[in-house]
Amino acid sequence: MSHDHILFRFEDGIAYITLNRPAKHNAITAAMGGEIARLSRQIDTDASIKVLVIEGAGGRAFSAGSDVNALDDLGTPWDGRNRADYDRDYIAPLLGLRKPAIAAINGYCLGGGLEVAMCCDIRIATPNSTFGAPEVQRGWHAGSGNTSILPRLIGYGNAALWILTGDRFPADEAYRVGLVQRIVAPDALMSEVRAIAARLARNPPIAVQSAKQIIKQSQGTSIAQGLAWENDGYTLCMMTEDAREGMAAFSEKRDPVFRGR
Repeated sequence: MSHDHILFRFEDGIAYITLNRPAKHNAITAAMGGEIARLSRQIDTDASIKVLVIEGAGGRAFSAGSDVNALDDLGTPWDGRNRADYDRDYIAPLLGLRKPAIAAINGYCLGGGLEVAMCCDIRIATPNSTFGAPEVQRGWHAGSGNTSILPRLIGYGNAALWILTGDRFPADEAYRVGLVQRIVAPDALMSEVRAIAARLARNPPIAVQSAKQIIKQSQGTSIAQGLAWENDGYTLCMMTEDAREGMAAFSEKRDPVFRGR
C-alpha cells in the first residue's frame, strides 16, 4: 500500500514504513507527516502487528529532515503551533506508539529525520550514516523533539554540542554517545533489522508493550515512581494467559505460544 511518498507493508507481524522520496533525500512534507501519523494510529490498533520498522528509500538517506521548501504548508504561525490538532504532527503518534519501533538508518539522518529516528526504541545504522540537528544554522531550532528527546538519549552535553552547533556527526560518534545501538554494513542493514524485529515479535505483546511504556515513563521521573510503575506492570503481566503459558512452556521444555491475552 502506498500514499504519496510513504510506503507501507506488513508481513510476519512486522509493519514497515518507508520514507519514499529519494530524489529529495526523503525530506518530509506536511502531507507525508499526516500519513505517518495515520499509519502510526493504525499500527497501534492492529493486534496482528507486533513491531514497526521505519526505513528510508534510495540508499542515500534515512531522511534529511523536513522539506524546507514545504514549510509554508504548515500555514500561519498559529496553524504551525497547533499542527497536532490538524493531523500534521507525526512525532506525537510515533512517540506514543505502544508497540516497539526500530529505525533502519543508512545515509543522512538529519533534523526531522533525526526526530523520527529518536521516536523509535532501537536504532540500527550503517557506517555511511550521518546525524545532526542543523536547524539552528538556518535560523530556528527543532520543533518536534530534538531539544527535548535528544538530551535524554545522549546526555545534556552531547545534545548541546549537536543542537547548538548544528553540525553533522558520523555513525561512530552516534554509536559512541548511545544514539545508535549497532552499526552494520549497508548490505546487512535490513537483514539485521528484520532479525531484531522478528525477535521482538516472538515475545508476548502485553509484556513487551508494558515494559516499553515503563521504560519511557521512567526517564522523566524518580526511581521510586519508576519502581511503582514497574511493579504495577509486572502484576498486570503476571495475571495474563501469556505469563501462564510462558511458565508452562519453561517447565515443559518447549517453545511458548503467546496469544496476547
